[in-house]
Amino acid sequence: MELIDVQTLADVPAPVIRVGAVTFDEADIARETPFHPAATLAEAQLQAARALVVRELLRQRATALGLPLQAADDDHTLAALLERELQVPEPDEAACRRFFEHNRSRFAEPLRLRVRHILLAAAPDDARARDRQYRLGQKLLRQLNEAPERFTELALRHSVCPSKADGGELGWLAPGQTVPELDRALRHLPLGLHERPLASRYGWHLIAVDERQEERPLPYEQVAERVRHNLREQATRRALRHYLLALEEEIGVEGLKLDADAEGALMR
Repeated sequence: MELIDVQTLADVPAPVIRVGAVTFDEADIARETPFHPAATLAEAQLQAARALVVRELLRQRATALGLPLQAADDDHTLAALLERELQVPEPDEAACRRFFEHNRSRFAEPLRLRVRHILLAAAPDDARARDRQYRLGQKLLRQLNEAPERFTELALRHSVCPSKADGGELGWLAPGQTVPELDRALRHLPLGLHERPLASRYGWHLIAVDERQEERPLPYEQVAERVRHNLREQATRRALRHYLLALEEEIGVEGLKLDADAEGALMR
C-alpha cells in the first residue's frame, strides 16, 4: 500500500486521498486512526486511511445501485450490498476433504500441559537482577530435587505470580496461552521438575510439568463443519478482495493503492 507522505504536504489544507469525487484529508485520517490500533502510529494511520477508502468505495457503489444510505445504519446497508454483490461458492465435500487432508494439524486437539511454576522476577534489561534471580532459582531447584513436596511452600515464599496462592498451579496450558518464549520451551519439556530456570521477559521460571496430553488427530467427521467454515471464510475473503480492487479501478482512488489485504479494512 502506498500513501502520500503527509509530512511532505505544505501548510495548505490539500486533500491526502481522493475516492471518486470525495476527498479525505489529514484530519479525517486522524479521526479514524484510534479505531485501528497497531504497532506504530504510521501503521495505524495506513490502516485508517485504507478503511476510509474501502467504506467510501462501498458507499458510492451502494448509491449507484439506489440503496438507501443513512449514517445510523451504514453498516447494515453495506452488509446488504455485499450480500447482494459477492458471489461466494459453497465448498463441496471433495474440496473439504482435500483441505482437511492437507491441514490435519489445524483440526487436531492441541498439546496440553498441566504446569506449576515459581516466577522469580527480573526485568529484561536488569542484568544484575537476572543474574541474582537465576542463582536463586538454581538454589531453589536443588531444594526441590531433595524435597519435591516443598514446591507449594517455595512458591508462596518466592514467586511473584498470582498463582503462588495456589502453590504455583497454572492449570492446563495449550500452545499460545503464555508468553512466546516460555510457550516454545514448554512444548519440549518432559514430565517432572525441569532441571534449570527458564527465561522470559518477566524473569526466571521454575517449571514442573505434572501431566502431558499430546496432540491428538481428530477424524474428518468430527471437524467437518469447522473445515467447511474455514473454506467458506477463505472464499469470502478472496471474493471481497477482488470486488474491492474492481471498485478501486472503476471509481478511481488517488493517494492510496489498496493491497492484497484490502478486505481487512472492513474489520474495525
